[in-house]
Amino acid sequence: MYRKEIIGNLKEYVKLLRELGYIAIPYPSTISQQNSKKTLEQEDSREALRIIAEEVAICKKCRLWEKRTNTVPGDGATNAKLVFVGEAPGQQEDLQGIPFVGRAGKLLEKLLSDIGLKREDVFICNVVKCRPPNNRDPQPDEISACEPILIKQLEIIKPLVICALGRHAAQTLLRDSTGINRLRGHFYNYHGIPLLPTLHPAAILRAANLLPDIESDFQLLKQKLMETQDG
Repeated sequence: MYRKEIIGNLKEYVKLLRELGYIAIPYPSTISQQNSKKTLEQEDSREALRIIAEEVAICKKCRLWEKRTNTVPGDGATNAKLVFVGEAPGQQEDLQGIPFVGRAGKLLEKLLSDIGLKREDVFICNVVKCRPPNNRDPQPDEISACEPILIKQLEIIKPLVICALGRHAAQTLLRDSTGINRLRGHFYNYHGIPLLPTLHPAAILRAANLLPDIESDFQLLKQKLMETQDG
């Protein structure tokens, strides 16, 4: 009985403090409402991204559709705080319809693990959603046809940070012809979102001596995520 009285008195005391404006402690019903709102927002985002993927699957706005096996709209968390943007799908991505698979994908997952993240925590996509023949660079008209889709995806996901993987992705998003070795290691503004250019994982597979550079950039991503979430 004594315990029930103490709990009752504490509840009344907290209620009084809240009414006086000293503290703002949400009641369980408020927390439940907040969680329900987040769930609905995630469902809305998931549905919006699904619709985009369906539109991409039948897109014929540029010549890349002619030789594609699958479109590669993107993959990952619909509420991701961090979004990775590469250049274009490669052969394995074209076959599977999933971005960054194979050896480059494994390296990306290892780099994510090093900063305490998993692949399912982030969203991964490319500037263009279909594989260019022989893995050539996307052409300007192909980028123009596809980039609005990327912008829509980012508007839906609302990430805190973006990472551009490789020269072409960084130069396309930033409208900057500066080389990736000069761009990397610094954050830039992309539609109000901090964007960090870094090396493409495939480049690391060709030149292992570049691994410390991309590892350093991923530590910058970790730090920026912590800063933006605390803010």
